[in-house]
Amino acid sequence: MFSRSGLPDLTEILSKSKEMNSFAHFKIWVLTLCMVFQSGHGFYLPGSYPHKHGIGDTLSVKVNSITSIETEIPFSYYSLPFCKPLEGVKDSAENLGEVLMGDRIENSPYKFKMYTNESDIFQCQTDPLSGENFKLLKKRIDEMYQVNLILDNLPAIRYAKKESYFLRWTGYPVGIKFQDAYYVFNHLKFTVLVHKYEEANVAHVMGTGEAAEVIPTIASGGSELPGYMVVGFEVVPCSVMHDAKSVKNLKPYEKYPSPVKCDPTTVAMPIKENEPIVFTYEVTFEESDIKWPSRWDAYLKMEGSKVHWFSILNSLMVITFLAGIVLVIFLRTVRRDLTRYEELDKEAQAQMNEELSGWKLVVGDVFRAPTNAGLLCVMVGDGVQLLGMAVVTVMFAALGFMSPASRGTLIIGMILFYMILGISAGYVAVRLWRTIGCGDKKGWVSVSWKVACFFPGIAFFILTTLNFLLWGSHSTGAIPFSLFVVLIFMWFCISVPLTLVGGFFGAKAPHIEYPVRTNQIPREIPAQKYPSWLLVFGAGTLPFGTLFIELFFIMSSIWMGRVYYVFGFLLIVFILLVVVCAEVSLVLTYMHLCVEDWKWWWKSFFASGSVAIYIFLYSVNYLVFELKSLSGPISEALFLGYSLLMALAIMFAMGSVGFLSSFWFVHYLFSSVKLD
Repeated sequence: MFSRSGLPDLTEILSKSKEMNSFAHFKIWVLTLCMVFQSGHGFYLPGSYPHKHGIGDTLSVKVNSITSIETEIPFSYYSLPFCKPLEGVKDSAENLGEVLMGDRIENSPYKFKMYTNESDIFQCQTDPLSGENFKLLKKRIDEMYQVNLILDNLPAIRYAKKESYFLRWTGYPVGIKFQDAYYVFNHLKFTVLVHKYEEANVAHVMGTGEAAEVIPTIASGGSELPGYMVVGFEVVPCSVMHDAKSVKNLKPYEKYPSPVKCDPTTVAMPIKENEPIVFTYEVTFEESDIKWPSRWDAYLKMEGSKVHWFSILNSLMVITFLAGIVLVIFLRTVRRDLTRYEELDKEAQAQMNEELSGWKLVVGDVFRAPTNAGLLCVMVGDGVQLLGMAVVTVMFAALGFMSPASRGTLIIGMILFYMILGISAGYVAVRLWRTIGCGDKKGWVSVSWKVACFFPGIAFFILTTLNFLLWGSHSTGAIPFSLFVVLIFMWFCISVPLTLVGGFFGAKAPHIEYPVRTNQIPREIPAQKYPSWLLVFGAGTLPFGTLFIELFFIMSSIWMGRVYYVFGFLLIVFILLVVVCAEVSLVLTYMHLCVEDWKWWWKSFFASGSVAIYIFLYSVNYLVFELKSLSGPISEALFLGYSLLMALAIMFAMGSVGFLSSFWFVHYLFSSVKLD
């Protein structure tokens, strides 16, 4: 976790003090430099500044969409009969990533005062439950929906004791079913952990990402009131039987007539049709030793999401060892063939040419244009774009720029990097197209357009289909029509032009010259003892072995509501995956050339791209055995749809790695030895 002390706004300071002389200006710059180099202050990322609150300051709790691992379909908090704020429901500012993730952050009726303990606070009494609301509430309880609250950008966390250890969960359940009766959690016991603000001897700007304020923190002999930062937000839900008649004349935030005892081990408030529900809460503030940069540690160490480092490192060592052996054997075999041929004199070489076998016999066909060459160029171009997006995104996430504290930044980063890297997609696809066409520039615009629309078109079709399902369910996960228009605008006004620019540069760049000539008549491929494509699709097992453990944690983060944070390790796994995919494709290409199979183009692509098949099969296995409680055809369709999109993206990315590495190898191999 990085941190950053806000720099003082020198323009604002100077505008307020026009009579400051040059010496005063010098002092400001000295203070600025001192603040930058203070050892007690690190580097806070934009939008994650700590916010100082004085005693008695109002703290507003926000609500997010209610979620469930039973359905994976989020809904608005106010879709259920909960209390609403007096000023009305207002949406908080949301970024593109939050909307795409299904987050709907709104204000709530919960109001706290910094470092002021309050108990037995009456919130509201709902209208009598209509038949529709009664059935909806029971359905949400059956589907185990969780209420998600946010205070100062921290989600509410709930601790549950199981045997001798504690389980940590974000949010709390709407209610619980017990002996055929449904109980709602209508009393919340909040605990807010605060840390005393550590003042610096300079003036600087602090903010929460939504607003900024100048906070004078120059020491004044301790006369200032202490300030506090929120470093923890805990909730204990209770089901309490309230007397609806006793609150008829109560107004929100007034004291409940009798003390409310919160016992999380018992339930007492059954919901009944045509009867109202009374909601209350209490809040306690506790001073904590947790510092602001470490306040997310409790969320990143949730039970069940700890990375089993020993198992993963053991897997990495085994895969690296196997890949190293394959690479060494492969290099020794190729080097031996080349060395043996180069040591012969011309007469012996001429005699040997008549007895050639293996890859040397396909010299006149190895660079013959493949079938559907245009499609191959498009898929390789899209794969390079996806690969670059993944590498850059994971690198930025590993550096802390896309921490869980900044909701939606990961999605925004992926979209931004994908659009920018359209230049590389157009360049690679068009240059490969010109290489296959022996330098012909004709058709490069068409290739660029296809690259810009092929994978995005597939993704758009899958996401639109899934979005119709979410629209039909009235879920907050459904993308609004206005956002659809924005995404299409970004696609055709940013991504497509950048891809065309890349294609233009690809058309201007020199094409790759083949080291050997291609015969006019293709050579017949000998009959094989086993189907070559069977070996190609089986090759994906080795790359899959490098990431299947990490894949479990990624899928648990997506579908089980856990926080994924080990992006540094993910970067290592991803690099290892790319290396293994390149090696596997090289080996398979060499094996096919040795049996005189010169149709290596598509096979090299799918040799490494076939890892996507095993990833999708693993997703199905995860659905069957890990998401047993996932209910409803819509939820299953969402899971399979997103899994298919992920598998296709990996196939394009890893397939391009395999093809480009094989192309480099074949070009190097046949340019190293001259065969007539």
